[in-house]
Amino acid sequence: QVQLVESGGEVVRPGDSLRLSCAASGRSFSRATMAWFRQARGKEREVVAVIRWNYMVYYGISEKSRFLISRDNVKNELYLQMTDLKSEDTGVYYCAAAEGDSWLPTDYQYWGQGTPVTVSS
Repeated sequence: QVQLVESGGEVVRPGDSLRLSCAASGRSFSRATMAWFRQARGKEREVVAVIRWNYMVYYGISEKSRFLISRDNVKNELYLQMTDLKSEDTGVYYCAAAEGDSWLPTDYQYWGQGTPVTVSS
């Protein structure tokens, strides 16, 4: 059984930092592209950050200076370090994996259930 399980989501204040984790099991994702997506209330799911098997990374325009995506292929885990959080970062964050490189949610085969992040004063 293949599973992706996110953790780390909390209610935080603007300017806070937060680290999300994604634990994968059932197969190795060392050769897969992995990503974090966010879905805010009333909006479509959008890409936050992508990391390829060769560790090349991509970020959304509003996240590139504040977020850092990383992976540990030995532990089969994915991480997202977020700093200087803003209210617009609020949403459910999903861990996902794909066999190819893509920014599109429809191209990702494996998904976690999501972990909510709320940034509010």
